[in-house]
Order: sequence, then C-alpha cells, then structure tokens
Amino acid sequence: MGLAVHRQWPVLSALFCLAACTVSHAPRGKPELWRDPGNVAAFDFTYGAHGPEFMPQPAFRFEREDLRGTSPKVFVTDRAGRRWRVKGGREVRSESFSTRLAAALGYYAEPTFFIAAGHMDGVANLGRASGFIQKNGDFTWASFERFEPPLRFLEGEAWAWSGNPFDGTPQLNGLKILMMLLSNWDNKDARNSIRGSNLGILEDGSKWIYFVDDWGQSLGRWGESYSQTSEFDCAGYSEQSPEFVSSASGGEIRFGYRGQHTTDFTSGIQASDVAWLMQYLGRINDEQLRAGLAASGATSEEAGCFTAAIRDRIEQLRRPR
Repeated sequence: MGLAVHRQWPVLSALFCLAACTVSHAPRGKPELWRDPGNVAAFDFTYGAHGPEFMPQPAFRFEREDLRGTSPKVFVTDRAGRRWRVKGGREVRSESFSTRLAAALGYYAEPTFFIAAGHMDGVANLGRASGFIQKNGDFTWASFERFEPPLRFLEGEAWAWSGNPFDGTPQLNGLKILMMLLSNWDNKDARNSIRGSNLGILEDGSKWIYFVDDWGQSLGRWGESYSQTSEFDCAGYSEQSPEFVSSASGGEIRFGYRGQHTTDFTSGIQASDVAWLMQYLGRINDEQLRAGLAASGATSEEAGCFTAAIRDRIEQLRRPR
C-alpha cells in the first residue's frame, strides 16, 4: 500500500472551502490533470490512497448544514480535529467507489468514505439533511469527504470538457473513458454555470489541478436527464454494458454513452487513448474492485454484480470490436 500512497495527490475536499479559500485574481498556474499512480495493482481500494489512519474518527461534532448543491450535507469535526463534509442521499455509495477508482488511475479525487451508520453530537437546525440525520444526531448512509487546508479551491475558475489545456491528450480522453465506464452521466462543466459545474480547479503552489468534483451520478443507467438515469443500480448498469463500446473503425472508438455533454465524450476517442488508459486500468483486478465496492456499502450480491459488469466493460476496452 505504501508504494501507492506516496504518489497520490495532496488531500482536499474542494467544496469545503470558505471565503478565505477563494482566489479571485490568482496568477495562472501550470495546469495538471494526471499523475503517474505507480503500482496500480497495489492500490488499496478498501481505504483509498492514504490508508486506514485517514478514515473519519468518531465521535463527530456537528458544525452546520451546507445548503449548496442538490444533495443534503453538513460539516462535522472528528475526534482528531479534522473537518469533513458529510453527504447523504442516493449518491453516497457510487461516489465512494468512483473516487477510489479515479485515484487509483492517477486522477485527483476527493478522499471519500462511506459510513453506514453513526452519531453526531450537537445537531441542530437541520433542513434537507434531516433526511439522513435524526434530531438526536444518529445518521445512516453517509459519505465523508475530507477537508484539508493546503490546497485552495479556485472559486472563480472553471473548465470545460472542450477548450481546456488538455484537449486531444490521452490523459483527458482517458478521464472521459473512465466517466463513461462508470456511467457518470452528470458531466456538467463550465458551460452549465446556472445548474452548477461538476468540474473544479485546485491551486497547489504553482500548479492548477483540474479534476472532477462530483462522481455521485455513477454506476447506474446513463442518459441525458434524471428521468432516464439511476445511480448504484447494478441491474441498469449491467443492462447497458453491452452498449459501452459500440464500434471501432479507422482507429476511432465509439461508445453508447449518453450524458449532459454526449458529443464531447462519444467522438474523438482514439484506439491510442484506450491503449494509454489500459496501461493502468488493465492492471486493476477483481479483488480490488470487490474491496472498493464493499467499502462503499455494496452488499455481497451487489459487489459481485458490479465487479462482473465493470470487468465486462474493461474487457471491451481491451478488445474493441
């Protein structure tokens, strides 16, 4: 596990930043999207890049509710004095697993832990979060995302799937393939400022780290609207798996994926992009997938189902038809 840990991104849950973290006129840093993850086969899918010592430590002290976005969430402090954003709702399991897979492949992802049940002290004045937190502080089915100060979320900066510093690179196309493999249909970007982008930029000294900051709408059915989609739904995910790689012709790979920005994803992916990603994705084994799914709240049946379906999609990439 140590080999995988030291190569990982600095830790931050970007959405935790308050006004003090905002950079409105910062000089532009060197753009970065991906780092070599090292020995992917050694990545710990149970605890993620930073090991068990990084997990949330009860008891938890409630701070306040976060009313931004559509998912119910609150801020808490754990026994070690570390701050977490705690999210409830249907997305927490898919987010927990997807961030592990993204990190294993060298992309920045907020460290996320699924906790099936627990307790928060000092709970008061709950709004939407009352759906997963009771008045006495007991909660069920939550994802804990870590707040760590060294990096700063660039509130005034945004990026899009096209027209960014990485256009045409295997690293960007690899990230698009990963989004499609996970059926993350909610790929909103800077063009969706009214509804809210799911892409962010972090400042790390002289570098700007470009990343996906919401993986919740994953591991279900893809589509172009909420009415067509689902999350952490293995039946729906498996049903669409035969359509994942739809064709391969003239060096270009076509996908059956549908999302908020379908064309940006389903066109322009070359066989060379797939080959680049498979250097890393192809080394992940079923035991790692099952461990990550179990750590994300999957039942034994769900873990088996998802592992088989994800493996099927990976093999389609290995041998595009």
